[in-house]
Amino acid sequence: MTDIHIRIADWQQDNAELRRIRETVFIAEQSVPPELEWDAEDAAAIHFLALDGDYAIGTARLLADGHIGRVSVLRDWRGLGVGDALLQAVIAEAERRDLKQQRLSAQVQATAFYERHGFTVISGEFLDAGIPHVDMLRESRG
Repeated sequence: MTDIHIRIADWQQDNAELRRIRETVFIAEQSVPPELEWDAEDAAAIHFLALDGDYAIGTARLLADGHIGRVSVLRDWRGLGVGDALLQAVIAEAERRDLKQQRLSAQVQATAFYERHGFTVISGEFLDAGIPHVDMLRESRG
């Protein structure tokens, strides 16, 4: 990780990069149907891009109700702390917006990652796009 940084993205201007990452991770790698990946929430969401220099390598989104989703990092950058930096940026923005609770639906295999960031499992396991998930919650301190 040399020049990794996170910034808030613009859904219109950064659409090609946001779509490229999500299509690669969710649609191509995880076989999520495109009609489940793209939804009406995207237009109003706050989107984040992780960049290595000028190259977009990860993304996430934050909804107005504090729901975090679409957290994804391209394969070649996984295990390098990019997901941690991305999630920290999303949490910081949620707290800046006074969203006392952040929620997400995590793939079961990723629950330990989210637990490191203060999330706790609040549901039983369920399938979303054919992938086992659990709902998780984080309460802001203070």
